[in-house]
Amino acid sequence: MIRLLVFFAIAFSASTAGAISGIGGGIIIKPLLDSSLLLSAGEINFLSGAAVLSMSIVSLLRLKKNGLRLEKKRGSALAAGAVAGGLSGKELFNLALRLFPSSSLVGAVQSAILLCLTAGVLFYTLNKKNITPGNINNIPCCVLAGCLMGLLSAFLGIGGGPINIMVISWAFSMDSKNCALHSLYTIFLSQAASLVLTLLSGRIPAVSPLALAALAGGGIAGGLAGSEISGRMRNEQVDKFFSAILGIVMLLSVYNFVRFIRAA
Repeated sequence: MIRLLVFFAIAFSASTAGAISGIGGGIIIKPLLDSSLLLSAGEINFLSGAAVLSMSIVSLLRLKKNGLRLEKKRGSALAAGAVAGGLSGKELFNLALRLFPSSSLVGAVQSAILLCLTAGVLFYTLNKKNITPGNINNIPCCVLAGCLMGLLSAFLGIGGGPINIMVISWAFSMDSKNCALHSLYTIFLSQAASLVLTLLSGRIPAVSPLALAALAGGGIAGGLAGSEISGRMRNEQVDKFFSAILGIVMLLSVYNFVRFIRAA
């Protein structure tokens, strides 16, 4: 029972933060589950993806009620890329599990990539005012951006996270709240594609249905809470919150990397 409460608390807190900033929650759920020592890499990727998917659905519905709207042209292109990237990222993760001698090494690689990505996004966030944004309308470029975000989302099991915010903010000149909306949209589609592929391939990890329910329930509750809080915050407040979350994720990634290397 305590273990289920821990899973719910992790998913709820991470999804609340993810819904506010648009990072999806998985970037917090994944390293927290890694550090808990309770599950294998395959189980964590699957459960994290399920929690992120449930969170993204409710967050999108609530954000639309707050008056935000997806851009049809660029949003659809991002969506197409996210689906393709999500499928590719899931296959890449399964390949890594087969090629590496232990799941701990896979976890170490994921932690290292996550640390590098998060550090890069934090640098961009702190220097955003000095960086000239783009305003890409080219559809193939939008599809490519969505593919990159979807691939990272599925491979790392983080839902896309901060890389989505950086790419959308810089490439499409969107403010923080619209970045969050479009980021959550690509997260939803890439995670849905990844989950469908897992179900069709029959490679579902032997996870506890109760653990899945606890994480998915926490994701839904956190998505509702985060979307409500986000509607009351200014863009500047969202940016500061986002930077704080990045710092926490970097510390968790360093801890997990060292632990995985020692366990390998």
